[in-house]
Amino acid sequence: MSVRAMGVLGQACRLGRCAQVLRQSHRSAPAAFNIALGSQHSPGALSLRRYSTETKQASGTVVDKHEFQAETRQLLDIVARSLYSDHEVFVRELISNASDALEKFRYTSLSAGGENLAGKDRPLEIRITTDKPLMQLIIQDTGIGMTKEELVSNLGTIARSGSKKFLEQMKETQQGASSEASSNIIGQFGVGFYSSFIVANKVEVFTRAAVPDAPGLRWSTDGSGTYEIEEVPDVELGTRIVLHLKTDCREYADEERIKAVIKKYSNFVGSPILLNGKQANEIKPLWLLEPQSISKEQHHDFYRFISNSFDVPRFTLHYNADVPLSIHALLYFPEGKPGLFEMSRDGNTGVALYTRKVLIQSKTEHLLPKWLRFVKGVVDSEDIPLNLSRELLQNSSLIRKLSSVISTRVIRFLQERSKKQPEEYEAFYRDYGLFLKEGIVTSSDASEKEEIAKLLRFESSKSETASGRMSLEEYYNAVPAEQQNIYYLAAPNRVLAESSPYYESLKKRNELVLFCYEPYDELVLMQLGKFKRKKLVSVEKEMREESKETTTTADFGEGSLLRSELDALIPWLEEELKGQVIKVKATTRLDTHPCVITVEEMAAARHFIRTQSHQVPEQNRFALLQPELEINPKHPIIKKLNKLRESDKDLAQLIAKQLFANAMVGAGLAEDPRMLLTNMNTLLSRALEKY
Repeated sequence: MSVRAMGVLGQACRLGRCAQVLRQSHRSAPAAFNIALGSQHSPGALSLRRYSTETKQASGTVVDKHEFQAETRQLLDIVARSLYSDHEVFVRELISNASDALEKFRYTSLSAGGENLAGKDRPLEIRITTDKPLMQLIIQDTGIGMTKEELVSNLGTIARSGSKKFLEQMKETQQGASSEASSNIIGQFGVGFYSSFIVANKVEVFTRAAVPDAPGLRWSTDGSGTYEIEEVPDVELGTRIVLHLKTDCREYADEERIKAVIKKYSNFVGSPILLNGKQANEIKPLWLLEPQSISKEQHHDFYRFISNSFDVPRFTLHYNADVPLSIHALLYFPEGKPGLFEMSRDGNTGVALYTRKVLIQSKTEHLLPKWLRFVKGVVDSEDIPLNLSRELLQNSSLIRKLSSVISTRVIRFLQERSKKQPEEYEAFYRDYGLFLKEGIVTSSDASEKEEIAKLLRFESSKSETASGRMSLEEYYNAVPAEQQNIYYLAAPNRVLAESSPYYESLKKRNELVLFCYEPYDELVLMQLGKFKRKKLVSVEKEMREESKETTTTADFGEGSLLRSELDALIPWLEEELKGQVIKVKATTRLDTHPCVITVEEMAAARHFIRTQSHQVPEQNRFALLQPELEINPKHPIIKKLNKLRESDKDLAQLIAKQLFANAMVGAGLAEDPRMLLTNMNTLLSRALEKY
């Protein structure tokens, strides 16, 4: 139950012995109104059973007068003030009622007995008139109209839906033939009419049923305690509602204000809506049309309308389904680059939710996951569970199912575009790839992560240009089946990636490596973990894992330091770099670089340095990172350092610290590279002492 609905119930309970008083009233005064929950008319309805009085006016007209009971007046006030979150939705509710009346007439005229209907050839339309001087808003339809009994039943019962009863009758009489008509009937709760009291201090309803010799009727109330029904002349077929607006709601007597509300909520109602003689709903609900019948120009106009933008859609997904849910979706992928609000996760999604062509929410939370917030469009579903005011969604399991179905279809659609329109998809990926990566990080479904991962694109060690990006699926198919890992390397650009010390050994072995240039790429791949049973492994982690297997008897090759020299150099380095490295060891994985830093999870370590390291003292920072220094015993600098630690300890210490600092920068783990300058300048001074 929604918070607002709970508030309404709370207020109902605070009416003071409401149910008890009503039961006593029914027993002691059968002539009075009583509110019967679950009455014979409609289960769950609040039925206003009446004691009517008839008075005869001077003109001879008989006025049937009905008195609301006190508790009923208070409940009407709750409906008017608490049920709807936004005052303007009363226009949507009354237009929806008018649309239902037209659909009922249209269906009845085609059914058995329809030949007896009056005025069968009249135009079926909704007419809205604003009158500023009189502070009136008039909403009229040329639909089925109401008899006196229907007036009492439909307007004298809160939460009794005439549309719902009509649908039930259709199912009983013409089960198979009623599906199209039922999809056009909007109402279901029977409270929409009472939204009039949000803005009006008096409501008049003029109606004439579309049956032969039906009299014109006027129903009116000021909401203060009574309503009247009388026969009046010159009433057109259909229903006309006259709202006498409250002073603080006079804005709804303004044409532009009503036009804006129609555009927002009821622009796609099937029947014409004439506002002061001009049609106000000219845009068609494209999502209900056959995809082949819609032109590119129509898509462009509709996209601009629903997205309030001036570009055109890059891709268009028109999707219809009956199972597992009834869904009509028309989704657009913008051509323009994402704006600042779209980049923020606090922004709303761009998909509007409709039910039977009537807007429920313009920005619907949970209909699509946050990472798809750049998608614009419309989703229309008859299966959406709504609360009483038709503003909030209920039954979260169905909403999750709807979201899952649409998200899956969007992912599959993008996969299709990447194969059928690779150049267009490449341009899309450059602009919106960040959102796809966000989807992998935020999704809790492993299978969904892998489906999104098929959309990712990276340069590789074997691609010659930036346009030759590779997908994970292409990598998977390119390497031998027995290879267990997918290797990737994070670097700011291709030049640094190819010259990285971590890439040297893999380059020698001609291994395929993906290059990740964005800072968050390696976090995304770390979150993904594996793709089609192959592990995603950073080259830094691969290097660290392989170095664990290096034994003390490893052959470092010709020209390297002797084992005895290494046994002396390594402890010396560990002492000089105490508190900064946890271990120093020799490696065979390096060729042109003197040394390299490895940590257990390089991606997480780099993320920590970028986001949180400034909050941690330096000593604690190294304790958290636990870096290992791996040296190349064949490199000239390492061999010279081994000699200097005996002949010039001060210079050897400077070189050792500089090597460590250089390795930290190369690993992307230096909090501030400017700290290198002090030690580097001292080294330069020592180098120039002899000249």
